[in-house]
Amino acid sequence: MKILLVRLSSMGDVLHTLPALTDLQRARPDLRLHWLIEPAFAPIVLLHSGVARVIPFALRKHKKQWRGLLGALRDLRRDLRAEGYDQILDTQGLYKSALLGRLGGAPLWGLDAASAREPGATRLYHRRFRVAWGQPAISRNRQLFAQALDYPLPETPPDYGLQGAAACLRKDTLARPWGELVQQPFVLGFHGTSWENKEWREDYWRVLAARLRPAGLRLLLPAGNAREAARAQRIATQADNVLALPTATLLELAALIVRADAYVGMDTGLSYLAGALGLAGVTLYGPTASEQVPMTENRQASLQSRESCSPCGKSRCPLPEAKNGLILCQQALLPEQVWTALSPLLEQRL
Repeated sequence: MKILLVRLSSMGDVLHTLPALTDLQRARPDLRLHWLIEPAFAPIVLLHSGVARVIPFALRKHKKQWRGLLGALRDLRRDLRAEGYDQILDTQGLYKSALLGRLGGAPLWGLDAASAREPGATRLYHRRFRVAWGQPAISRNRQLFAQALDYPLPETPPDYGLQGAAACLRKDTLARPWGELVQQPFVLGFHGTSWENKEWREDYWRVLAARLRPAGLRLLLPAGNAREAARAQRIATQADNVLALPTATLLELAALIVRADAYVGMDTGLSYLAGALGLAGVTLYGPTASEQVPMTENRQASLQSRESCSPCGKSRCPLPEAKNGLILCQQALLPEQVWTALSPLLEQRL
């Protein structure tokens, strides 16, 4: 039996789907799964042995440049129908994912109207399943997979299924400049996020770097865009053990992750990638809720802001202080708190 999974983005949502895929791989080894996804996240999905094929489709690019979209959709429809899928499962619950899923020509299943992010999209499904809100994304995905693909929901902790991939990444020889960067111990700092109000203060990163220095640890800061690169450079210019990394692919960052001593990160995809690959670390939550992402190992910690307004769930801080660039919930996450959570994890690593 061949099925198509539709989960286009984002990195965090893609990673939170992997434990459900591990469940499926164990419960239904007779199934062959393909995954329709945005090209940027395809390399991460291919790290999981339960994915037989990845079908990249750059919907984000086409939404910005409409020319060529109809041709791309025709090509996608032809490709999907040539595979002859028995079933298509849309775990995203959006109009865009449901519409792309319908191109496959097979029965399309997904969440019901009470469970999906965009309830109207569920009218495009041939069969619908209820999964209660208020649960971590990983738990919701595991429940949907179990219902839709007819196997008992496992009672085991979530498993991202990336242990083999992590071992292979550690064995690979790194090209320049990555090979030189990993010669000395380091902690990764995932400072970039899709919401500016989830960013940690730059001076807090410098305080953290100062804490790492006596332990002989450097702080490496990756960047996904020009704004993040500029911030990383500002932090690095005032701390001699901080390095702003050059532009890297997701696989290059994964190769750094498996060689790092730990990470400190915001509520962002790279923090979840690090956790999925088994790296010890601390994730910081201000406007978002930490309980939405359960930690799978005791080597990972989450810190929720103690500010009274946290978590608000808003992508823009509504408080008047935000007009002056002050995000109270993030400011309340003090470097000393982070160090208290991080230092035992570093000791375990040693």
